[in-house]
Amino acid sequence: MTILLISPPFCQLNTPYPGTAFLTAWLKEKGHQVYQADTGLETYLRLFGSSGLKEIVFSGNRPDSFFETINNNDSLKRIWQLRQQYYEVIDPVLSFLQGKDSTMATLLCRPGFLPEGERFSGREEEEYYGSLGITDRARLRATLVLEDLADFYRQTEDPDFGFSRYAERLGLSPPSFDELYSRAQETESSVSRIHREVLKEKMELYRPGLAGFSVPFPGNLLESLRGAAFIRQEYPEVHLTLGGGYINTELREIQDIRLAEFFDSVTLDDGEDALEALCTRLETGEGELTRTWLPAHGMWKFHHSPAAPAVKHSTRPAPDYSGLLPGPYLSLVDRENPMHRLWSEGPWVKMMLAHGCYWKRCAFCDTSLDYIGRFDPGNAAVLADQIENLIRTTGLRSFHFVDEAAPPSLMRELALELIRRGCRISWWTNIRFETNFTPQLCRLLARSGCIAVSGGLEVASDRLLDQIDKGVTVAQVSRVAAAFRNAGIMVHAYLMDGFPGQTVRELADSLDVVRQLFQHELIQSAYWHHFALTAHSPVGRAPEQFGVTITGPESSTFARNDLEYTQKAEDLSLYGPGLNAALYNYMRGEGFEVPLKKWFAVPLPGPRVDRYLIKNLINRRDSLDLKDTSRLVWYEALPETCEAGLIFRAADYQEVLECSAGEADFIIDLLRRCRPGEAPFTLRDFDSLADTSGLNGDEWLSSESFRDLIEYGLLVL
Repeated sequence: MTILLISPPFCQLNTPYPGTAFLTAWLKEKGHQVYQADTGLETYLRLFGSSGLKEIVFSGNRPDSFFETINNNDSLKRIWQLRQQYYEVIDPVLSFLQGKDSTMATLLCRPGFLPEGERFSGREEEEYYGSLGITDRARLRATLVLEDLADFYRQTEDPDFGFSRYAERLGLSPPSFDELYSRAQETESSVSRIHREVLKEKMELYRPGLAGFSVPFPGNLLESLRGAAFIRQEYPEVHLTLGGGYINTELREIQDIRLAEFFDSVTLDDGEDALEALCTRLETGEGELTRTWLPAHGMWKFHHSPAAPAVKHSTRPAPDYSGLLPGPYLSLVDRENPMHRLWSEGPWVKMMLAHGCYWKRCAFCDTSLDYIGRFDPGNAAVLADQIENLIRTTGLRSFHFVDEAAPPSLMRELALELIRRGCRISWWTNIRFETNFTPQLCRLLARSGCIAVSGGLEVASDRLLDQIDKGVTVAQVSRVAAAFRNAGIMVHAYLMDGFPGQTVRELADSLDVVRQLFQHELIQSAYWHHFALTAHSPVGRAPEQFGVTITGPESSTFARNDLEYTQKAEDLSLYGPGLNAALYNYMRGEGFEVPLKKWFAVPLPGPRVDRYLIKNLINRRDSLDLKDTSRLVWYEALPETCEAGLIFRAADYQEVLECSAGEADFIIDLLRRCRPGEAPFTLRDFDSLADTSGLNGDEWLSSESFRDLIEYGLLVL
């Protein structure tokens, strides 16, 4: 069967969302002809390209209300008056952000070349960001042009528009389909018109028998409905199916039959086996369906064969990005958050090390859903094979492992495999701040190309971390963050306020912990989330255990995830702006001496955290955990002998280790056995080697020579 998989407006502008790539690889392996399209990216480029600006954004054929809006807003009026300059510069701006013409940087930075609207008002921001170099500054200025245009379009024509979402409010757990259904009939927005043009081109080109919309976020739902309605009208013979992260979370109990006016089926959880079973049914009329909703007799009926085994993660092929990467994606700038900047810059090839989360106990998380609750790790050698394959097919070496929480043991094995193969990549992922991330392991991960990690510090309070069942403490997070920082790996922390039972005092204490973590450079990036109660989390499934009473929605015939609730604890919702203001300054290395209450428009008690808490935690010297089973790894070049002992050379150092000729021979033999390509060499093996060499192993492990080897790069894992 010929299949077209669609990422609708709008997911990301810098890189493809991976859902269709995972499915494409699997379905191709099963013998189907599969195509994929990021219609969101194509819609955006047509809307804000030179022709789109002339025909849509700056079209003069507008009602009087359009010009009234412009004339009453100085910022909009300026952009309108500079529209000719926008026509002239938009193609160079897009080309530069797509990485096609890096030499435009100088011109983009020249005063007067780019029209400057409201987004350019923060000159100090431009100077701060541009201090890294002219290319960064040019990317910032190019991004500001697009942001000005987006503001103009949003305020004059389409209030639903956003870079990475469209009409997101409508998809935020609506218990009723009424408003979405009504809005889906309205297809006269420019985004919808362009999207239909893109869809028509794809349908004519590929002639699929099945078209699938992957909806990862609420802001992708409305245009998916409109796009499906268009395909149904123009190509009624095509089977339309709906899936993706948002669907898996929100639409697990479909009741409203009106959704069947847009889609013929809805699949849940992993799409590989569900779509394969659906294709078999469509082609042969036979076979059991897997986790699939079908309309029948005026209602939705769920079909699932309990005998169908879950797809093993180790059997999944590498995601197939054909038709997507390399592609015309835009590398935009996020100025406020270093981690957001990282994931919005340039195309990232997305993969998963493991399916699900190995911890799966956090009280706020949707742990009852398959994509989190079913942990199934991959194999390091297979993952490395896939990485090498993706390098060949995409030409890219930047990888984002999109795991819920990457397992430290698998990260270690993959790092060793990449080093053994000499496979140089840049990568980052999500983690838990657990003790297995020792300074030694962090150095290994850095050597394999890890540049950043993100993990949950959440409430930054030991009492509440225990209540959440996070499995970490503030002290633990501090030491792990220090290990990553010392290895040169950026650390991003997810933060949470308003968890049931949290007091204003605890909120102040948490903010002070965060302040100290930034002050001592243990984390470089963070983001506050206000607690949301979801139906699939431990709190949502057992609210009484957390002092919560669920109050709504009273009924749901469509989406169900976000729940309304009451609790006896204090309402912390008013503290969000102050938390964000403090965090913004801390990420810039500023405001550490400002009293916490100064960030807030509402009263905040003074913190009672030891002002030297984090400093004392990280000043404690970490000792090596030497066990018989500990593996020794040496990834640098072998030293060579000299008159004084040994010369060690690496990319960033050259030093002489003074030692006797006998000890030099022992060290060379030891390090040769510890290379990643050799069989694992443990401390038990070390003891045997030391005995053979006539050395006292315990004494040598306490020697200056051993400590020097650790500094030079020897790892104890």
